[in-house]
Amino acid sequence: MVRVRIAPSPTGVPHIGNTRTALFNYLFAKHNDGKFILRIEDTDQKRIVEGAKEAIFEILDFLNIPPDETYTQSDRLSIYKKHAQILLDERKAYEKDGAVWMKIPDPEIFTWKDAIGKKEISFKSSAVEPFVILKSDGYPTYHLASVVDDHLMEISHVIRGDEWISSTPKHLLLYKSFSWDAPIFAHLPIILGNDKTKLSKRHGAKSVLDYRDEGYLKEALLNFMVLLGWNPGTDKEIFSISEMIKIFDLKDVNTSSPTFDIKKLEWMNSLYIRKLSSIDFKKEIKNRFSKELRDVSDGSLHSFAVLAQSRIKTINEFYELVKPFIENLDFALDKKEKEIARKLLDGFLNIGSWQGEKILEIMKKVMNEEKIRMPILYKILTGKESGLPLPDSLVIYGKEKTIGRLKEKTP
Repeated sequence: MVRVRIAPSPTGVPHIGNTRTALFNYLFAKHNDGKFILRIEDTDQKRIVEGAKEAIFEILDFLNIPPDETYTQSDRLSIYKKHAQILLDERKAYEKDGAVWMKIPDPEIFTWKDAIGKKEISFKSSAVEPFVILKSDGYPTYHLASVVDDHLMEISHVIRGDEWISSTPKHLLLYKSFSWDAPIFAHLPIILGNDKTKLSKRHGAKSVLDYRDEGYLKEALLNFMVLLGWNPGTDKEIFSISEMIKIFDLKDVNTSSPTFDIKKLEWMNSLYIRKLSSIDFKKEIKNRFSKELRDVSDGSLHSFAVLAQSRIKTINEFYELVKPFIENLDFALDKKEKEIARKLLDGFLNIGSWQGEKILEIMKKVMNEEKIRMPILYKILTGKESGLPLPDSLVIYGKEKTIGRLKEKTP
């Protein structure tokens, strides 16, 4: 049976690159009717960040890619000590200053065929330095704990970033020292920023939770992440999670590093926003802006939602667009703008039926007379130079409020 794992360390909140690795593991497991395992690797106690462990679970829960089994390494210390002692007894390891070190045999070559690109990778033992497997505080290092757990948890494939390639010879040595079969290794190419350097915070290497809070939908984030290094050989770019599971295969993972493109994520998110039903779109809005929208009627909210849904890249942009028609914004007009505002006021007062066509007619008349363009009128009425279609927005806002705002700006 296929059994894969992700092994995050709670030394920080995983960024989107780490979460991409989790997604690939999940898809590979589900495609092969296998198990997806979460293992919290918290043996570096001094570097643990408060809240990081909880964030790992929150990310998986938000994306709806739940683990089938969960383990925490700090609960398994006796297991690692037992296995370190085995290596000491067999003189494959030695003690120094209270720590247990692994001996490096020489000469020896460590070789494996990586599942990504089917390439053979080799390291001479002379390139591997002696390394600690059990620290003096009784906690194992990553190398020992990872190998012991992968064996005992019957991990069939280790799918991780290619920054771990240099550690693989150490792991192969441990497998051989215990007389265990090694799993299949699959090292994913690192994600690059748009300047072709390793993805970092300046490129957008934030947590999935950060993107969620900025108004990105989980469906868009999953779709975006799966394309960071995977391509099934078609031009298709929009995949549901069920479609991903159905066709995901490690052979379709590229050997070259993908580039993180925030513009593509924005585009993809806008597609998923437009695909939402009106009910689901309003639900997203209400969940995110319940406090800000508490005084907005259902009718007005529905009308603003219809106007905005096809015009935004993130859910958060919705409130920025409707904010001028919900809040009393503090902005001032200059002398010329006040003169134009009075003309608008006179024209709007004469509108009998408050309709978009009538409002636009008055606006065009004022723009022609004053030789100005729509951004000027937008600024006079909202304090901004652009946004949702102004006549339609003013219909929703209402004649009384529009007149009141213009009177306030033209005392």
